[in-house]
Amino acid sequence: MPADPSVLEFETGASPRATVIVLHGLGADASDFAPFVHEVDLAPAGPVRWVFPNAPRLPVTINGGYVMPAWYDIHPDRNQEDEVGLRRAQASIDALLAREAARGVPAGRIVLGGFSQGCAVALLAGLRYPERLAGILGMSGYLPLAATLAAERSAASQRTPIFLAHGSQDDIVAPARAIASRDVLRSLGYAVEWRDYPMGHSVCLEEVRDLQAWLRLVLSE
Repeated sequence: MPADPSVLEFETGASPRATVIVLHGLGADASDFAPFVHEVDLAPAGPVRWVFPNAPRLPVTINGGYVMPAWYDIHPDRNQEDEVGLRRAQASIDALLAREAARGVPAGRIVLGGFSQGCAVALLAGLRYPERLAGILGMSGYLPLAATLAAERSAASQRTPIFLAHGSQDDIVAPARAIASRDVLRSLGYAVEWRDYPMGHSVCLEEVRDLQAWLRLVLSE
């Protein structure tokens, strides 16, 4: 299968047995989380394919319409969600997941995750995907289209473990919004592992270590 130029990929060995997809945040690109390949040791899970997609370039309302890498538009009123853009992002992630299956990695061996906007898209797509993923990983983000989740979630996703991490000093995605997202998921019966750290809208070493432990666990099944 030919390489996708919009996706950055690394394999830790021949014939990967698992895939970890990480979606970057607003204004970043596929290289943003590439250091995870060396920082997160998943040797116990066997060869792993790390997949880092690039978001399309879109005008972002909250930034004055400036065109930048974005999975969807963001309005100043956070209650006004870009459902069209979110659904488009969901479709692109569904295609990535299907591509991994075509390359021999089944859904049950794929972790879908992301940071900020990428976290939102990972939760949106992963919880609605018709097959159970190995896990959904969310960093410094929130649950989008929360009001539709109960009706739209797939039955298979009910058994998907979820890891959510957030900075207690985050001034971009308020901690209260992340906690509310966690609580919605738990109220729907999802197993959510929650971690918070004394940091802003970023990633810290302790978080990376916790992610590594969780990834090893969900990919060992």
